[in-house]
Amino acid sequence: MGANSSSICELPENVYLKRLSGAEAVSENDPFWNQLLSFSFTAPTSSAELKLLEEATISICKSLVENNPRTGNLGALIKVFLSRTKELKISAECQNHLFIWQAHNALFIICCLLKVFICQMSEEELQLHFTYEERMPGSYGVECEDLIEELLCCLIQLIVEIPLLDITYSISLEAVTTLVVFLSCQLFHKEILRESVIHKYLMRGRCLPYTSRLVKTLLYNFIRQERSPPPGSHVFQQQTDGGGLLYGFASGVATGLWTVFTLGGVGSKPAPQQEQSSPLANQSLLLLLVLANLTDAPDTPNPYRQAIMSFKNTQDSTAFPSPSPHAFQINFNSLYTALCEQQKSDQATLLLYILLHQNSNVRTYMLARTDMENLVLPILEILYHVEERNSHHVYMALIILLILTEDDGFNRSIHEVILKNITWYSERVLTEISLGSLLILVVIRTIQYNMTRTRDKYLHTNCLAALANMSAQFRSLHQYAAQRIISYACRHLRRYVYVLDKLYFPHSHCSTLQHCFSTLSDSGEELLSLTCSHILRSYASSLFSLLSKKHNKVLEQATQTLRGSLSSDDSPLPDYAQDLNVIEEVIRMMLEIINSCLTNSLHHNPNLVYALLYKRDLFEQFRTHPSFQDIMQNIDLVIGFFSSRLEQAGAQLSVERVLEIIKQGAVALPKDRLRKFPELKFKYVEEEQPEEFFIPYVWSLVYNSAVALYWNPQDIQLFTMDSG
Repeated sequence: MGANSSSICELPENVYLKRLSGAEAVSENDPFWNQLLSFSFTAPTSSAELKLLEEATISICKSLVENNPRTGNLGALIKVFLSRTKELKISAECQNHLFIWQAHNALFIICCLLKVFICQMSEEELQLHFTYEERMPGSYGVECEDLIEELLCCLIQLIVEIPLLDITYSISLEAVTTLVVFLSCQLFHKEILRESVIHKYLMRGRCLPYTSRLVKTLLYNFIRQERSPPPGSHVFQQQTDGGGLLYGFASGVATGLWTVFTLGGVGSKPAPQQEQSSPLANQSLLLLLVLANLTDAPDTPNPYRQAIMSFKNTQDSTAFPSPSPHAFQINFNSLYTALCEQQKSDQATLLLYILLHQNSNVRTYMLARTDMENLVLPILEILYHVEERNSHHVYMALIILLILTEDDGFNRSIHEVILKNITWYSERVLTEISLGSLLILVVIRTIQYNMTRTRDKYLHTNCLAALANMSAQFRSLHQYAAQRIISYACRHLRRYVYVLDKLYFPHSHCSTLQHCFSTLSDSGEELLSLTCSHILRSYASSLFSLLSKKHNKVLEQATQTLRGSLSSDDSPLPDYAQDLNVIEEVIRMMLEIINSCLTNSLHHNPNLVYALLYKRDLFEQFRTHPSFQDIMQNIDLVIGFFSSRLEQAGAQLSVERVLEIIKQGAVALPKDRLRKFPELKFKYVEEEQPEEFFIPYVWSLVYNSAVALYWNPQDIQLFTMDSG
């Protein structure tokens, strides 16, 4: 097979490529095209291989850019491709390998050329290159000014109409890839493109009627996760004697561009993870995300987003609301299964977010599933391994949880799902725990990681909002989950006293207090010593008394005093001073979450009452705090009520006996003694101009995850590259 291989370094001198890019015009009827398009190759898979290919062909591309205005060879190549695609469907049905093979090769070359053109020139210049043609009798084809639209429309038709078989897999993948490349002009602009020529073609005119079919096909490509066929199965079978490829037509064709073009060595084996992937599914998902995030035109909403927002389940027989110009139906069960299985990738998580947020049909269906653990567990695993994920992936996973927790039915049902042996949760062996309790553990762990490492206010606000949404439906909390809720609140209560101490007494704060906080681990499980507990109580009493007089003014004066002690007016406040408001917000929210649970489902959560009583000394210190007095009323009442019952029961009580007393007391506690607060409910709302976040994010996924695409990182303008 490798006897006639061409090396990549020889490509710049290849006679066929030189003629294509040279100063001589080639008619679309010239036999040259058969020779140019008769090559076979192992598809490049890694960015290193693609970089080699791009570097080897850059001189060819530059030559074509220079000569194309006179020769129109780019247009001729595109017209050759267009003429061959007209018979592709019949060729697939008739297993006409040769025809499909040459059409694929033509599209591969077009895609490679387009990528370089788009990187190096404006859309206006690109548009001009599509209009150039040799002025001579015999030219045929499309009106020159419509060639871009004709090509785009042809690519869409190819994706939606050609059946997916072994012999058509490569050309289907190449069509999706070429559409991604067409849209890649966004990569080379810092600002979000709102007036793109390519966008206009895709959102109106001849492409518009295919909107719903394209979205549906891309979704099904993602759902099916079809593997790439074995090398050679989609073109021509090799001779058993190991000789070259015999094409069964004029021998001149076999001496085309590359008889065999390999990257990474003849017969090189792809990496195991590449063998397990589905290039078409991955590329289709990326294209779908790009299309879904195109900006609306002034007079035209994004039709691809409209299609994603409105499609329904195939089992839904109700009529579509009017108007629904791009509506379609798809199998929701298959979609749900694929989403559950693919959540390890950023792009699958982003698709899940888009569907839950924008398509009410999908959201209603998913919330009605009785196997929600299949979807929630992968999301929790993303958050659990937060240090291994990029921040955007974590955001999407967290927002998905927030959207799910807006539904009371979800919040109730997750406490009914019992899980066994969660192997990826390593802090503690969890032999049996409800999905709801596990969700609480993971979210609190995420907040804690954020507060100690990334300090992202957006992240911890959304984590707390998800917990708050769930709090009224907490049921039968696992003892570890209950313990973590209380201990996390206590950790911030202690931290708050410590920060206040440093604010008011920056030069003379208690060394014992400082030592106690410096020895607290990230888990927050260590108890302060008895001595420190007395110190905290003493400080809390005096500080809160001071705060209750003129809370904001006192804080402001303390901050000014602290700033005055620094060497320069421009010196930033220490972290602990800047953290004070954040800590207070976290404490307030945690107290509201505890209060919500006690008010609505105290009798269902003896473990939470037990954990609260265990740490009651610390909570009692905050009953006079001006910011927390209102919310502390119920917590203080519960602590007092159950403490009294435990004292009446005598000393040396076992854990089992304490829980029994709590369960009995929960029935006896008059509910009207607990003050009613407004229900804790938070709803996710996208910020204004969400495209400023999502478009760079989507294109970073394309840059990092697209199959067989490489861009020089130095050319990227849309987002900052971590490395050159």
